[in-house]
Amino acid sequence: MALGHHTTHGKNAADFTEDAARVESTSSVQTMEKALVRKIDLFLLPTIWLMYLLSYIDRTNIGNAKIAGMQDDLRLSSGQYSISLIVFFISYVIFEVPSNLILSKSRPSIFLPAIMILWGIVTCCMAAVQSYQQLVALRFLVGILEAGFAPGVLLILSSWYKREEQSKRFAVYISAAILSGAFGGLLAGSITKNLEGAHGIRGWRWLFIVEGVATAGWACVARFLLLDFPLTSKYLSEEERLLASERLLVNEGSRANDEMRLGALQALKRSMTDWRVWLFTAGYMVIVGSSTLSYFYPTLVEGLGYKSYKAQYMTVPIFGVAFVCNGLTGYFSDKVPGKRGLIIACWLVLSLCCSVATTIVTNFQARYVLLVFMAAGLWSSNALALSFASSSFAHMSREGRAVSLAFVNAMGNLAQIYGAYLFPSEDAPRYIMGFSVVSAMCAFGVGVYSSLHAVGRKGQLDR
Repeated sequence: MALGHHTTHGKNAADFTEDAARVESTSSVQTMEKALVRKIDLFLLPTIWLMYLLSYIDRTNIGNAKIAGMQDDLRLSSGQYSISLIVFFISYVIFEVPSNLILSKSRPSIFLPAIMILWGIVTCCMAAVQSYQQLVALRFLVGILEAGFAPGVLLILSSWYKREEQSKRFAVYISAAILSGAFGGLLAGSITKNLEGAHGIRGWRWLFIVEGVATAGWACVARFLLLDFPLTSKYLSEEERLLASERLLVNEGSRANDEMRLGALQALKRSMTDWRVWLFTAGYMVIVGSSTLSYFYPTLVEGLGYKSYKAQYMTVPIFGVAFVCNGLTGYFSDKVPGKRGLIIACWLVLSLCCSVATTIVTNFQARYVLLVFMAAGLWSSNALALSFASSSFAHMSREGRAVSLAFVNAMGNLAQIYGAYLFPSEDAPRYIMGFSVVSAMCAFGVGVYSSLHAVGRKGQLDR
């Protein structure tokens, strides 16, 4: 009995020593992993954030150029101006999937800065346009070149971060667009006003030059900051590259290794026959379609009782509240990654209620407050929808994720085309048609993301 008692104690001691060593080893790996994530953040997030900010400014600066005199100088009719807006999104949507397939087989640190330099140059060239035809051609070309950026960023973020790390990173990414909306118009106004007539050049032409040069300039810097994929990034040591890859494989379980490569047609076929891709696409189209409201904030605010320059300033709080809500949503969603679909549905319910109320309430101040909260719900849903899709596509190969994420983003951006017609000026000040369509889309979105949440709880999103 004594011997047996002694043996038992000896075994427990050995087990304790082994467990302690295992805990120490695990703690060491966790410390290394935290340091690695901080390093990845330092390289990726500021670089991508500024790239997206400039990208968003470049795609929307035509509206500021119009106000500064471009429409009069080029003798554009209202219909011609609308076509110059829409043609960008046509090429943008068409070329997203092919661009992301190219990116998946190349180096992001070269591909993304290269296309950014090119669209910066084309933006500068828009300062020299003398006709409607030239403007349309250059806008179409900018759409082709920018098509590779947004889906490329989605692919990069999905390649470096765990599921429970992605929401706040996507929130940082989308925050660039929110700040662009808040201050882009004010910046453009300052450029066109202060450079009007400098060296005999109109202010709206200077706008294209200044913003194009800034874009190309930052692209040159980004070339030396962007990371490639985990197994190929030259800014990490061999140990860091292995840890970056292995931590995702352990986290995702069924995720395909990046060494497993698919041809373009194989990736396209697998993506287009995956029901998850279509459900996420439907949900994201709803969010982006409703978010086209942001292009009409100055017009809507004017309709709510604010005039001229005050209408522009009154849009800043709308974006400011959205910026805060987007950040908080991203932070807390990473703590409960399994509830992303439910959180999106809740935000869309808020936007739905605000949209319906806006068509009923007649008090200008009350409608403005409703507009603020509706925008917060839509912007917060946007970033979270992308991280939800990205984490749900983790089981796919790199090419599969490239096609799927690009397709979701491309179809979402189709909404930019029909969304441009939701708030015609003759509907002021109630804009019943526009808010009714937004309400219907939000209601549909609630159903989609509630369904995705229910399916996710059963574990069917990861299979």
